[in-house]
Amino acid sequence: MEVELTYVFSLLVVIGLLYRWLNKNQHYFRDKPIPSLPFKPLIGNTGPLLFKRVSLPEFIKPLYDKCAGSKILGFFDTNIPMYMLRDPELIKQIGVKDFDHFTDHRPVFGKNHAEDSDALFPKTLFSLTDHKWRSMRATISPAFTGSKMRQMFDLVLECCESMVQFYQNEIGTQMGREYEMKDVFSRFTNDVIATSAFGLRVDSSKNRDNEFYAQGKKMMRFNRLSVALRIVACRLMPTVVRPFGLDIIDQEQRNYFSSLIRDAVKQRETQGIVRPDMINLLMQARKGLLQHQKESEQNEGFATVEESEVGKARISKQMTEIEMIAQCFIFFLAGFDTVSTCLTFLMYELTVNRAVQDKLYGEIMETHQSLNGKSLSYDAVQKMKYMDMVVSEALRMWPPIAAIDRLCVRDYELVDADGLRFTIKNGAGIWLPIYGLHHDPKYYPSPEKFIPERFSDENKSNVNLGAYLPFGIGPRNCIGSRFALMEVKAIVYYMLKNFTFERTANTEVPLSLKKGSGTIADKGVFVEFRPRLPSASGVLNVD
Repeated sequence: MEVELTYVFSLLVVIGLLYRWLNKNQHYFRDKPIPSLPFKPLIGNTGPLLFKRVSLPEFIKPLYDKCAGSKILGFFDTNIPMYMLRDPELIKQIGVKDFDHFTDHRPVFGKNHAEDSDALFPKTLFSLTDHKWRSMRATISPAFTGSKMRQMFDLVLECCESMVQFYQNEIGTQMGREYEMKDVFSRFTNDVIATSAFGLRVDSSKNRDNEFYAQGKKMMRFNRLSVALRIVACRLMPTVVRPFGLDIIDQEQRNYFSSLIRDAVKQRETQGIVRPDMINLLMQARKGLLQHQKESEQNEGFATVEESEVGKARISKQMTEIEMIAQCFIFFLAGFDTVSTCLTFLMYELTVNRAVQDKLYGEIMETHQSLNGKSLSYDAVQKMKYMDMVVSEALRMWPPIAAIDRLCVRDYELVDADGLRFTIKNGAGIWLPIYGLHHDPKYYPSPEKFIPERFSDENKSNVNLGAYLPFGIGPRNCIGSRFALMEVKAIVYYMLKNFTFERTANTEVPLSLKKGSGTIADKGVFVEFRPRLPSASGVLNVD
């Protein structure tokens, strides 16, 4: 009997401690001069998203609209208090001016997990913190300048030409053929990453089950239960699970892609092979040979984010092999899904907005003729103003990353021009609701309409840069914005020059989004590729 009572007492103590932990922050916002959502035990305010009742954009927009007129909203992500910033000026203040207080992302795998394990994801630029992040950013930032993109452009063009040739051959003499855009562009972005980041040529449109694509698809399944459990375990019990080296990437994919990189590096070093790709640039960076150089100013697109002084700093640190491999991984993770998502929704908008499609085709043909038979060049892409307007508007309407976060790394006294004043404590989470800002009629009249002219030379100066964040903001913005925009514009040029994009019976208008996920079309985006008629000279419009 005494043993049973001890057991019951111990169980009650555990339950009490668990209850206390789950509810420890329920009064967090009580003394803050900002509106906040009521605390809900265990799930906080993210229940609709956790239980897959809404998509991420559908979760963000009502939350964003709930406190119209306020600059900040307090809410809970499970039991973790978060500050959602709604004001562009406050976003610029925290994201740029006072960046030193908000240098990190919220940890995925627990504090300092990267320092004492063989896991790759914690060693990526996205996950590194404080001085480790600063050092890595400065080390690899020179690999993403305009001059380096120009050197890598031909690799992207090879993938574009291969893709167009595949669909021309498959459609043949048919009037047209229907395709699902996420599948089409996931295969394209996979091929671009394979050649530019891993030094490997694959054709995923033709060879649909190639190992590189298959392994990449497995690695991108972040919604699987095993990944969710790893993240929860690392956040709740970081000290206990740290020795196990948990990673968001499964061992099979880690071994496969790591071997590719190691083999490529070994072959290049032993045979003196030089190829204008990311492996070559990271090999230079690993030896400390890659430094920022002053470049001539050029227009590389409205959405392009500029590198801060953090990225331009001169450093002497040399990367380890595993750090170099980790950066190739993050290049894959960032480029595979976000770029294909952008292209999927861009293709949708061009299909349902025929006037925009026709106008863009006109600019493409003008560019084609100006090349006088030469292949498309990086500089020619940068001169296409309407192309940039279309891509910029697609990124506004359908930002691939619907929200981004920051972590307060030391107490911050928030003071704004309107007298709002309180302290954001070290460890608090900051949330930037990109989708909400991009769909706010205060900044974008008729936000649900696709209007590329918002980004014309006459109008783009009116865009509040604190309310346009497709690649983030401040020193911790997306390092690969130039590469992503180059890739998107190049394939749109080639595809639209050779096909018209037509609605089919399966083209859903308006689109519904997948519940419990990011920005993903629930039923897919189906479009017909219809070959363009021969020109007056009797040849198709191909380079």
